[in-house]
Amino acid sequence: MEKEPVFVEKIVPGGEALGQLKSGKKIFFWGALPHETVLEYIVLKNKSSYTKALATKISNYSEYRAKPKDKCFLSTSPWQIINYDYELQLKQELVVEMFREHSLILPTPQIFTDHKDYFYRNKMEYALYWNKETNKIELAFHERGSHRKIPIKASSIERPEIFSHAKAIIDDLNARGEEARKYQTLLLRCNQKGEVSGGLYENYQPHPVFRNLTDEIMGKTYSYSPNGFFQINLPVYEMALKEIKKHITTDEVLDLYAGVGTIGLSTAPDKNLTLVECDKHAYRELCENCKEGVFEGGPEPGKARSSAKTPVATGVLDAPRKNAPLAVFAKSEEALNFIQPTQTVILDPPRAGCDQKLINKLLDVCPPVIIYLSCNPATQARDVKLLLEKYKIKSVQTFNFFPHTPHIENLIVLSL
Repeated sequence: MEKEPVFVEKIVPGGEALGQLKSGKKIFFWGALPHETVLEYIVLKNKSSYTKALATKISNYSEYRAKPKDKCFLSTSPWQIINYDYELQLKQELVVEMFREHSLILPTPQIFTDHKDYFYRNKMEYALYWNKETNKIELAFHERGSHRKIPIKASSIERPEIFSHAKAIIDDLNARGEEARKYQTLLLRCNQKGEVSGGLYENYQPHPVFRNLTDEIMGKTYSYSPNGFFQINLPVYEMALKEIKKHITTDEVLDLYAGVGTIGLSTAPDKNLTLVECDKHAYRELCENCKEGVFEGGPEPGKARSSAKTPVATGVLDAPRKNAPLAVFAKSEEALNFIQPTQTVILDPPRAGCDQKLINKLLDVCPPVIIYLSCNPATQARDVKLLLEKYKIKSVQTFNFFPHTPHIENLIVLSL
């Protein structure tokens, strides 16, 4: 436990609170807010240029501080200490700051939320803790900044059906005299109807295959695996999709980093739609969600790639499309020939952002509209700065997919 008073200046991208030690070294806190003074803290990581820490004693409490709902909040949702309206304001300010770091000046973006800031997650992963006093398994999360497990009795960010199902599984394990060390994790997902799928991962065993779930988004039903990629907060995600749909003005649409297809298939069902995905499991689900579509297996138009590791393409190759969706199994940066000057291009890359080859191709081909949804505004700002060589920012909107966490989803629309 360290005992040096530190004044907190601000919240920085990533969600921590920034202060400065007497030595001049920067210190980043979890559990503190701007204009508070941290009196005592636990060091989580100590580097030559900065320290990361957990604030344990504070004076001059912020007017924006809120009482956390969960004892385990630092593990799952460290912004439970922040008033929700202030959280929305902070996320708007952080988006502007991340773009400013790339010398881009944005207006304060509009922020979207359904104001359901608890019990919103449709997926949760739990650790299993062995209580040596009771010889029983308990649900747990990992302590922030360490591998130590914290047993929990309640959790308020996932849908109640998930936590109830998790407790029932733990009760069954204890009734059978099982031990926690046998299991790696417990993963559960819930659809909008309250149906739960998922289960236990055993150590040193192949990952299990779980029953697929289905959910309806903007009138279309999607099938997905509980342990695959699917959006965590569907009501707010649908808000983002409705905004995306407003900006699709061409008859041709290219959806890169398509996942299981929810963006393209929801926003452009009546368009000449091409979807590109490189993960084989997501691609199979994308093909299933396309159903009657025409599918190809490789990165070149009209050339199916044959490989044991490539999902088998279904449908009829080179047949007239008639606005049926085309699913392409490839990395987005390897599917550059699909980019055409008559398209609206949708980007939803991973946190690392877009590959430089893709940015270069967009600048070369110049599709009229680029719609860029990002889970990491910092890399989005980097990419947008490059695209501004030939584009201008038409719209900026922020979505609070993950209340009480520092995670931000940001939508940028670029026009030629």
